[in-house]
Order: sequence, then structure tokens, then C-alpha cells
Amino acid sequence: MIEFLQNIASDVADLLMPRLCPVCGTVLSPHERDLCTKCLAELPRTQLHLRHNNVMEQLFAGKTPIERATGYFWYERDNRYSQILQSIKYRNRPMMGMRLAERFAREINADGFFSGIDALIPIPLHSSKLAKRGYNQSEYIAKGMARATGLPAINAVAAAQPHSTQTRKGIYARYLNTRGIFSLPNSEELEGKHVLVVDDVVTTGATLLSCAEMLHREVGDIKISLATLAVARLE
Repeated sequence: MIEFLQNIASDVADLLMPRLCPVCGTVLSPHERDLCTKCLAELPRTQLHLRHNNVMEQLFAGKTPIERATGYFWYERDNRYSQILQSIKYRNRPMMGMRLAERFAREINADGFFSGIDALIPIPLHSSKLAKRGYNQSEYIAKGMARATGLPAINAVAAAQPHSTQTRKGIYARYLNTRGIFSLPNSEELEGKHVLVVDDVVTTGATLLSCAEMLHREVGDIKISLATLAVARLE
């Protein structure tokens, strides 16, 4: 129902104000949904799912066991494509995140990335931040992947406590900022499962690392993979 109402609101907004591509600012044509055709074609895709021991997987090597990891496009703060994340996260465009995630999942599903995965788990938002923003962008990204793959997206992980913004923190400070913020209300439902933890972007990896560490600690038998919409250039 919420998704239906959001679609209606989006359609009404389109009538009152022309839709613009968040990357280049041009008016979208009726057949273009979130990005213009040119910007979508030029999206800096990572193709990390095709590379064994890729830079995203190396980010977690020696810290916590990860089966595989990938992200859709490269993220750079001053690059125009960073406006995609800004729109999804801060400008009330969660449906954009869902649709791009669906496109992303269809692309990598053809290469077998989702083989053996049982469920998708979005990184949660603490209730205080959720109330302020109105939605969890990672949940919408997981929903998009679920649409493409048929896998269930489950809110298995809870945000036990809030954490301050990561933007101006260094790597170690980010890690400390995210330690102990996640909890698992029901560990039994994940026993023996291979789960894909989903988030909007990975920069230092602190948030995903904290979640993965908690899952390994709370569940006796679990495999964890990671997928994000964007990946900071880690090389």
C-alpha cells in the first residue's frame, strides 16, 4: 500500500513539475524513469561481480568471512553520479533506489551472482533516524533486488542503537562508531543460510563489517555476501 501511494504521489509530482535526471539535470522524456538514457548508458559500472578477490572483497579480508561482494557503480563524492545517492537518501526518492537495484540485480543475476543465496537483508536504520527520514533506502534497494531475483527480502537485523553521521570520520573512527549498533532478534531463522547483506554505498566498509561481525557472532552456521548500489573507489 505504501509503495502504491508513493507511485501515485510520484505521478502527481510529474504533472506539477518536470522530472529531471539527477546526474545531468536534463528533463526526462516519458519513457525515461530515473536517469536519462545517456547518463544510464555512461553509468560507471564496477563489474566487480566478475572479478575474484575484487577490491570490495579485499576490504573485508582478514576481518570477517565474506563469500563474495559487489556494487553497481563507482562512487566519488564530487562526481555528478553521486547525485543518485543524494536523491535516493536525502531527497525522498527511494523508488529510484528500488528500480536501479532491480536493474542491477538483473544484470549480475545473469552471471550467477545470486547462486546459492537464500535471502536478502537490508542494513537497518535506527527508529529515530527512520522517523526523521521516513524510509530506509537500503530496504528499498533490497526490494528491488528481490523483484529481480525472486529471493525474499527480510528485515532480520535491527538497529539496536543510533550512530552519528560517518561523513567526516576517518576509517578507525567509523569502525568505532558502528560497533555494537546491530542486533539479531531471531537468530534461528538465519541458521544454515547464505544471506546477502544490502546497503546503499560502501566507503570504508565499517557499517557492513559491523553487521557481518554481529551475524557471524550470533548465528552458528551462516554464510554472508554483500551488495551495495555504489562503491567508493577503494584502489
